[in-house]
Amino acid sequence: MSIVSISNLSFQYARNTIPTLQNINLEINKGDFILLCGPTGCGKTTLCRCLTGLIPHFHSGYFEGDVLIDGLNTKNVPVYRLAKKVGMVFQNPENQLIAMNVERELGFAMENLGYPPETIWEKIEEIIEQFQLQTLRKKAPFELSGGEQQKVAIASILTLDPDIIILDEPTSNLDPLAAEKILGLLKKLNLERNKTIILIEHRLELVAPLINRLLLMDKGKLILDAPPEKALRDKKLKNLGIGIPKIIQLYELLEKEGIHFEKIPLTPFEFAEAIQSIRET
Repeated sequence: MSIVSISNLSFQYARNTIPTLQNINLEINKGDFILLCGPTGCGKTTLCRCLTGLIPHFHSGYFEGDVLIDGLNTKNVPVYRLAKKVGMVFQNPENQLIAMNVERELGFAMENLGYPPETIWEKIEEIIEQFQLQTLRKKAPFELSGGEQQKVAIASILTLDPDIIILDEPTSNLDPLAAEKILGLLKKLNLERNKTIILIEHRLELVAPLINRLLLMDKGKLILDAPPEKALRDKKLKNLGIGIPKIIQLYELLEKEGIHFEKIPLTPFEFAEAIQSIRET
């Protein structure tokens, strides 16, 4: 069942002379883990703004088509109602954290929506326990590391328990270890709580093993929608300069040499298993 349904979506910012999005049609199912990629300026962030209702309610321009979030048309539903369905973590989480400390940040959205104080504090304690934020709860956002800021930003939108979580390049400012922890947290939310994850990310080698769909955009159009095993071998990625994971490059080299795999490996572990299986046959 589709949790997101996009029909004939086009959008042009008021200051621009050409559309940023052109005739997007897309269905997203509950529980999908999606990588949205493409060259800079292709429309990825604009598409995500449409999913949250920031377009058309906050960003002015020319909007055509329909975006349905769990059956709600974003043109007719205010952003605060959509926030209960879809939450977004922006590229720089520090700009998204505005409260004095972590525990107040976690309660900020619920407070603004008029939840009773006892409900707010109950949810804060639940989220602090779930995300293991006990040692951070009294810290101000500027005292947190980049990875901690990302973790708190994700935790803060989950206080409203949205079904869809969108993240705009969450690992861009993180070292590899912190990036893996954040991505591991997202996969856990996807598997254990059936959250639909939509991820804008350039580090394909980190996210390819986690996703079930890759969406590729170029010049405002959706030009590829496929499972990662198929998408990562599509020439469209290479033609647009998208960095192909080293594992895929090595796999393709071996295929050319006549060494065939039963399935395309997406991780070093899968690659090692495939090589071992070939050696044993």
